[in-house]
Amino acid sequence: MPEDQIVRETGRARYTDEQKADIWIRGQTPLNSTIELVDYDPDWPNHYEQHRRTIANALGDRIVMLEHVGSTSVPGLAAKPRIDILLIVEDSSNEAAYVPQLEAAGFELNIRETDWHEHRCFKGFAPDANLHVFSPGCVEIERMVGFRNWLRAHDDDRMLYETTKRRLAAQQWAFVQDYADAKTEVVEEIRARAGLPEGLQS
Repeated sequence: MPEDQIVRETGRARYTDEQKADIWIRGQTPLNSTIELVDYDPDWPNHYEQHRRTIANALGDRIVMLEHVGSTSVPGLAAKPRIDILLIVEDSSNEAAYVPQLEAAGFELNIRETDWHEHRCFKGFAPDANLHVFSPGCVEIERMVGFRNWLRAHDDDRMLYETTKRRLAAQQWAFVQDYADAKTEVVEEIRARAGLPEGLQS
């Protein structure tokens, strides 16, 4: 997908190597392989619930919203065996208000995108998880939750998404993020059918 189309549809440009070095706090782990996709596991909601309890205990009333998102939140959809979680806090740029508590609970801050909705992403472990943090009013909340809800209700788009993911996953990728970027076109096509907003620059 052309660079200008990615920015127009997602509000998120591909990063230079220098920018990646700043954003990925511990650096990106090279993949240089195919992507592991597995059939839907009915235990994934329980994996989310395990992390939800940990996050709730760590942050309490600092949580504005907490949702299971991504492919593991859609019954019947093949996915990487990693739980995606959406956390909304009052101000995601104010790391002192939530990062120490999450790190003490076992999460590892991995990504800091100050120029893209002040997005933060943590890695979770046992089971593996990605914890995405934004602030209230961010357009990505509607885009992530709405995409999940649409796929849960529309078998045709769920199958289109899975077919595309399996085709891309069979290719060799230097980094997992490169695979994620390659899915942008079909993700935005489905979001357009769902009437979800385009990504906007923060």
